[in-house]
Amino acid sequence: MLLPFDFATDPYLILDFSATNPDLDPARQPPLNLTDTAAFSDYVFGKLRAAGAQVGVGGYNEHRVIYRRSPHFQQTAQPPYDAPPYDGPREVHLGIDLWTDAGTPVFAPLDGVVHSFQDNANFGDYGPTIILEHQYEGKPLYSLYGHLTRPSLDGLYDGKPVRAGDKIAEIGPYPENGDWPPHLHFQLMTDMLGRRGDFPGVCSLADRAYFLSICPDPNLLLRIPGL
Repeated sequence: MLLPFDFATDPYLILDFSATNPDLDPARQPPLNLTDTAAFSDYVFGKLRAAGAQVGVGGYNEHRVIYRRSPHFQQTAQPPYDAPPYDGPREVHLGIDLWTDAGTPVFAPLDGVVHSFQDNANFGDYGPTIILEHQYEGKPLYSLYGHLTRPSLDGLYDGKPVRAGDKIAEIGPYPENGDWPPHLHFQLMTDMLGRRGDFPGVCSLADRAYFLSICPDPNLLLRIPGL
């Protein structure tokens, strides 16, 4: 269990943040100002309320337009580690987002240890972030939890043991969470590429195949029907 929801019985809504969503059309009147986090949050939670849903889900391998709200995702400079060239703006989402109330507890889905953590405090970035290291089917697997509360990082240390089902964090409010509507970004990686406390959660179209090869679908663990 990652969040205190049962996706077999609790109502949820699949949210689409690609260009196919007419609500995100720049020609929409009035336009949805995604740089205004309060307006963005009202949009997300209005959708959930209208659907009678407790949580919004989705986004893996989704080519999104919402990252155009932040210059953080327009960077094309070479990263300081061995990886692809990061050609063009980053718009392909590599995790699953779970949109729900700030303060919602987050639980470890597998046994493991704390790999690393930090507050990635750019506008539109992860904000407080935790990365766990696991053994899954005999191989290393890493899980990333982004957009947390700052107190979620208190008391952590690299190598701290974590058991499946342990509460590890809480979903953060904006602007503390990187200035997003409250949600959890959950991502899996088979290779950390030498990084600690951070890992790309969005890649460019040019780098899509590479990153999907090392970032498997998180629904492997979540098993949300319909994703």
